Amino acid sequence: MIKASCKKYILRFKQPAGTSRGIYTERASWFISVFDSGNSMQTGIGECAPLPGLSPELDAGFEDKLADTCGNIESYCDLTPDALAGFSSIRMGLETAFRDYRNKGTKIFYRNGFTEGTRGIKINGLVWMGSPEFLDEQIRNKLKEGYACIKLKVGALDFDAELSLIKKTRKEYRAQDVEIRVDANGAFDPVKVMDRLDALAALHVHSIEQPVKPGQPDFLAWLCANSPLPIALDEELIGIESLNQKQKLINDIHPQFLVLKPSLHGGFGGCGEWIKLAGASNTGWWITSALESNIGLNAIAQWTSTLESHRHHGLGTGQLFMNNFDSPLYINNAELKFDANKTWNLSSLQND
Repeated sequence: MIKASCKKYILRFKQPAGTSRGIYTERASWFISVFDSGNSMQTGIGECAPLPGLSPELDAGFEDKLADTCGNIESYCDLTPDALAGFSSIRMGLETAFRDYRNKGTKIFYRNGFTEGTRGIKINGLVWMGSPEFLDEQIRNKLKEGYACIKLKVGALDFDAELSLIKKTRKEYRAQDVEIRVDANGAFDPVKVMDRLDALAALHVHSIEQPVKPGQPDFLAWLCANSPLPIALDEELIGIESLNQKQKLINDIHPQFLVLKPSLHGGFGGCGEWIKLAGASNTGWWITSALESNIGLNAIAQWTSTLESHRHHGLGTGQLFMNNFDSPLYINNAELKFDANKTWNLSSLQND
């Protein structure tokens, strides 16, 4: 008989991580263990990592729903497309736990070049908000480490200061050598947004994620049609659950890119639906983690490795935490890689 349990774990950042929504110093994740009551050796584990301020499920009885899911785990063995609607992170945690359970707790879900250690996943170098000096230091470090794509969080500092840093980078690195993406997390004023997009486009920025707050579909559609800079949607996709809703959003807004996060956008099943619709509408996309531990990041990375995408993905967040779990994941030459000879160490989770 299959049973399940759940445990909360607090991940602590090595240094404060700033976005336009605020500063993270720690974040909570919940870990679902799925196991066979007659075979203690067969256990699968998955991470549920809702983000405060972004995940609607935190205001919709998240912990009660998680406890109910674990208490009725046999009802979720076959996850239907609409199962756990509104609880994206729980869905991702269950999808991961069941995959791990079926693979005898190895945490290897797909046998391919990535998990065999012969192929990496290209990732962007993430630059967090902070003082101009801190931003400049991060950019220099990422470029020295060989990143061909950097992503800057913008919208909290004076825009001219942020722009001057991008200008400085562009003087040294051409657009064909270094791709610059920016993420405003919805921070730009609709009155000023077009001027800012013009300024960013003049510096050959690749794209901007969520320039204005979500929930303004008509304005976003106008922006996507008129912006000199390609627009990628992120927060706008949260809470869009059904296939019809997803199709309507793409048809109405016509974004140039989608930024897909399984913990926020319906798990792997939900993100898979977005990818199919994007392919049919010539919309680009890439995958990004949402500050999960290495358990969640491992699942996202392995899934991403099956998608045959050659874009840079946002999967470099595993080094952010001081109490993350030792895993086979590592970064080398601006790629996320998997060391097939390295084992996991989950003792801090088990002893917490």
